[in-house]
Order: sequence, then structure tokens, then C-alpha cells
Amino acid sequence: MSGTVFDIVLCALILGAALAAVSGRDPFAAVVFFVVYGVFIATAWLRLDAVNVALAEAAIGAGLTGVLLLGAVGRLARLRETAPPARAAGPRLLAALAAGGTTLLLGWVFLTLPEPAGLHAEVGANLAAAGSENAVTAVLLNFRAWDTLLESIVLLAALIGIWALSPDAAWGGRPGMTQRTRAGGVLAQFGRVLPPIGLMVGVYLVWAGTKQPGGAFQGGTVLAAVALLAMMAGRIAPPRVSAPGLRLALILGPAVFLAVGLAALAAGRFLWLPPEHAYALILGIEAALTVSIAATLALMVIGPPQEAP
Repeated sequence: MSGTVFDIVLCALILGAALAAVSGRDPFAAVVFFVVYGVFIATAWLRLDAVNVALAEAAIGAGLTGVLLLGAVGRLARLRETAPPARAAGPRLLAALAAGGTTLLLGWVFLTLPEPAGLHAEVGANLAAAGSENAVTAVLLNFRAWDTLLESIVLLAALIGIWALSPDAAWGGRPGMTQRTRAGGVLAQFGRVLPPIGLMVGVYLVWAGTKQPGGAFQGGTVLAAVALLAMMAGRIAPPRVSAPGLRLALILGPAVFLAVGLAALAAGRFLWLPPEHAYALILGIEAALTVSIAATLALMVIGPPQEAP
């Protein structure tokens, strides 16, 4: 009974945070409610025993996406100081009706799915040859590796799009604005204490992902947050986008993933992992993807180059 009450309260909080995020007129408050909404959604995934999805939602949905939106709010505030705000492109009622219609459509699709829905039995029956005891990792890195490979490439393409917004004179320079941090302040202290802890957590999530919840996206997001904190605290400077080491880190994950896929063509199937080597290959792909995901997400948050090389 207590679990049912908790679920009802959690659903009410999710709906309340979502309404507050989309209906408020203050952009900053809307972003705050969006982050709160992401935390509630992560809790809901935990209640559904989808720990991998909960980790991704908390780290990427509520965490890094919230930081990106806060940066956008700050940029909009600076733009409003120099230009009058533009009028809304369309009525809010139309947007609300479209969102409501989409919600009803998704609900109808979910309720009309055949039973049992999904491929749980098939995935479980093939885990022994998948190279991973974690069903989610087995699907993402073996059974449906195409999707994960394309996601890593799309992430890199998004960063290239952000870099394309940099001024011509700044191309090849350092991304983001120069940070000014008080030496004895809270941010500076966090920048000294938290990165080692975050580094261990990120590495553990990647290593544990083959057997339990975790993986490259979760670990890479934690490592991206570590890098952002160190840069915000002034411990390290953002690398120049033309640095060869940075370019290598960005393409390492997709390149290793693609190389493994092409090597499997010798057996006649692209991205096929032989069972006797599947665990080592998955761990290697995850490690390479973690480096690329961490570098890409951190650079996406700090934005295009602003300083001349």
C-alpha cells in the first residue's frame, strides 16, 4: 500500500513539475523545474527497475541538459540587453494541443501493445554468448550495436554544428569564456575535492556496465561533469579545438566501434562479436566510447570557440 501511495505522489510531482516548466514565463524558473522534472523521472525509472535508464536520465537529462539550458538562458538575457525580445511565433494553445495529442497517441500505442511486449526472453536466452551479463549492454553493444554506433556519430556531428557557430577569427581557439574563480571560494574547493571522486565513479560505471547498470554513456557523462567542474574552478583550461589530442579523443569511440564492426566482416556480418572475444571487445568499445562521450559532452556545454588561437 505504501508503494502505491508513493507512486501516486511521484506521478503527481512529475505532472506538476512538467506543467511548471512549460507554463512559466520566467526562463530561469522553467529550467529549474525542468531539472526537477528530470530528477523525478529518474526516480520513476528506478521504481520500474530500469536502473540504466534512470542513471542516463539523471546524468544527461537533468544534469548536462539542465546546464546547457541554463547557459542558453544566460545568453538570451545578454541578447535582450542589446535587442528587443521577439514576439512568440505561434499561439501557446496550439502547442499545448499538439503536446496533448502526442501524449494521448503514445498512451494509446502503449495500451494496445500485444502481450507479452518486447524481446526479453530472446535477449535472456542469448546472454551467454553476448559478452555481457547486463541485458541492456548486450543489446546496445552486440544485438543492436548499429543504434549505438550511430548515436556516437550523431553526438560528434552535434558538436561540429556547435563549433560552426564560432567567429572566423576564433576558429581553432579555446571554447567557452575565460573563467574567473576566487582562490578560496566554494567553487575552487569543489574543483580540488570532487574531480578525483568523480573520476573513480565514472570509471567504475564503465567497468561495471558489462555486468550491472552502468556503461559508456553514464560513465562518460560523469567524466564530462568532472572536466566541466575542473574548468569552472580554474584548475584546467579548455583545450584548443585544433589540438590533435582533443581531435583524437573525439573520434576514438566511433573509430574503435567502426573498426570492430569492419573486422567482423571477415566472418560475414558487420558488428558481429564472436562469443569467445565478446566481453573483451565490449569492454574495449565501452572504454573508447567513454573517452569520446566525455570530451564531446563537455565541449558541447562550454560552447564554440571564443578566443583566437
